[in-house]
Amino acid sequence: MYQNQSILKMNCLVKIILTLFLIILSNFANGQETTWPLQKCIEKGLENNIEIKIRQLEVKRIEKSRNSVWNQLLPTVSFNGSQSYNFGSTIDPATNNRVSSNIQYDNFFINANMNLIDFNAFANAQKNKIDIEKAKADKEVIENEYKLQILDSYYQALFTQELLKIQREQFKNAAFNLDRISKEVKIGSKPKSDLYDVQFSFAQEEKRILETEQLYNIQKMQLFQLMNVVDFSISEVVLVSNSSDEMTSVSTEISNPKIKFAELSYQSSLKELRSQRASNLPVLSSFYSISSFYYKPLNQSTAGLSSFSNQIGDNKNQQVGIQLSVPIFSGFRNNKKNVAAKIETEKSKLTITQEQQKIENQIALEKQNQRNYLQLQSKFEETLSYAKASFTTTQAKFLSGKIESISLSSVKNQLLSSEYEFLKNTLQIQYTNFKINLIKYNKL
Repeated sequence: MYQNQSILKMNCLVKIILTLFLIILSNFANGQETTWPLQKCIEKGLENNIEIKIRQLEVKRIEKSRNSVWNQLLPTVSFNGSQSYNFGSTIDPATNNRVSSNIQYDNFFINANMNLIDFNAFANAQKNKIDIEKAKADKEVIENEYKLQILDSYYQALFTQELLKIQREQFKNAAFNLDRISKEVKIGSKPKSDLYDVQFSFAQEEKRILETEQLYNIQKMQLFQLMNVVDFSISEVVLVSNSSDEMTSVSTEISNPKIKFAELSYQSSLKELRSQRASNLPVLSSFYSISSFYYKPLNQSTAGLSSFSNQIGDNKNQQVGIQLSVPIFSGFRNNKKNVAAKIETEKSKLTITQEQQKIENQIALEKQNQRNYLQLQSKFEETLSYAKASFTTTQAKFLSGKIESISLSSVKNQLLSSEYEFLKNTLQIQYTNFKINLIKYNKL
């Protein structure tokens, strides 16, 4: 009996342990899910962004519509058939003499044409290949701009999240002071006016925390809307501050997709110019055709007239040959197209320089911001140390009754401001590092 009771207790204990383990595991999984680092936000955004999906489909469309050189030089084969009725004076197809009769005439022929040398086909094939790379670069441009949007939205929310942490931490001191002053007023060691001052300061801090929470929720909502994540509760989302050690920038060469797109546009315009010039070059082609016909007099005796199959076999004719087409005069249309294509090429070449200047100026501006933040970091750190020391002594004076709560509130606000400025400046350094890497290398 005692053994059975022991077994039952053991089973209950195992069930309790398993239940606790599942609860802890579930909480751990939920905690993992609510942590959103920057890289995760970018990956999720790229996965959900509709504009990027449209660009991906555009790349596939261009790939499928591309024609290689050999594809363009493949022969074109067509079958044609016609049926006609001749009335009055006409040519008898059987005798080739003019007769006065009505005749039904059916004609069938198959044509095949193939260009052997076509410079326009060569240029178009090369241009189509570049157009695929150009479409991919255009998609990368959209992705790069989208990453920068997510980066900006992420750090705006991160600034507010860290401010909220500081406010909540300092709010503990306000709650402590309110509780202490309330007890001292209750026993008569402090005047009630001190309690009013502390309550007013406490209420102000509560209001500031509420306003920061509201702003933080709005910024998180904007971030998740930007990522197109709508089926997720953002109330428990925690953003992660990224350390500078995670950032890599080893290359000095700029690889921004906007420059790549401009270079491919220039190459495409060169191929377009070559294609326009090819319109003035000869085309060598071959051709083959096989044809036959059937005729029948109308309203006349068909005695002695061969059957349909016999006529088709007897009247069969084949033709094969090579044709050289040399453009001589086209009303100056080709020349005008060549001039326009040449101007477009010059525009595309200048666009490369323009994009390079824009990117270099943007990088130079962000690097200057980075240097400014680094210079300010030591000043903010020094100011923060003074603010902490001042708050410690002021808090002691307030508790001993040497100063009023309004003085403590002023010093506390200075500490809050110093802590936030130091932390925000640290995050600004991270933000500019990420931004420079995205602009310069299209990666974090």
